[in-house]
Amino acid sequence: MIKYLTFKEAIVLISIEELKELANRLKFDMSEEEYKTLQGEFEVILKQMDLIGKIKGLDSVEPMTFPYEVKAYFVREDEAEEGMKVEDIMSNVKDKVGNLVKVPKVIEQ
Repeated sequence: MIKYLTFKEAIVLISIEELKELANRLKFDMSEEEYKTLQGEFEVILKQMDLIGKIKGLDSVEPMTFPYEVKAYFVREDEAEEGMKVEDIMSNVKDKVGNLVKVPKVIEQ
C-alpha cells in the first residue's frame, strides 16, 4: 500500500518501490534504469516546487488558469425571413446542383 506523503516528506523520499507501485496502477512497467531516471526527475521537480513555495506573498496571488483574456462571443439566432423563395435565393449562387449550393472541395484524400 502506498503511503501518501506531505510535500516536505516527498522532497526527502521518493523510492523506486513507490514509483513501481504507481506504474503498476497505471498498467505499465519500465526498466530499473528508467525508474532511477524518473526518481531523479521527481526530486528535481519537488525541489523546484519547494523553492516556489518559499516565495513570500504567494498565497495572496490569485492563480492564473489561462494566460489570455477570454472573450465570449455569441452567435445570433438565425431566423428565416417570410416570403423568400428558393429561386430568389439560388439566383445569387454561382455554382449549384438543383437546389443545392456546390462548394469547392476542401479536404484532400
